[in-house]
Amino acid sequence: MVINTQGGNLTQEEIDEYVKYVQDKNPEQEIAVLNLNVDGDYVNLSYKYKNDVPFERIRRITGYLVGTLDRFNDGKRAEEQDRVKHDVLL
Repeated sequence: MVINTQGGNLTQEEIDEYVKYVQDKNPEQEIAVLNLNVDGDYVNLSYKYKNDVPFERIRRITGYLVGTLDRFNDGKRAEEQDRVKHDVLL
């Protein structure tokens, strides 16, 4: 496991607690990289597991759940291109 610390110093005891925190969140995963970014009184964590599975986006298009459009015929592809996309107001 690689541990990177930026923005300040942490004791080994603090580092061990952050490692334990991440391991407790997903005990079946093994941590490859743990980044600890010290920002004043806060520590921002980012981490990567050894066996991360890449995330594939799934969308609902024309009534079907799909990841890609490669299996659509010409009619369904045209239907997807003609869709009206609405803006999200926040």
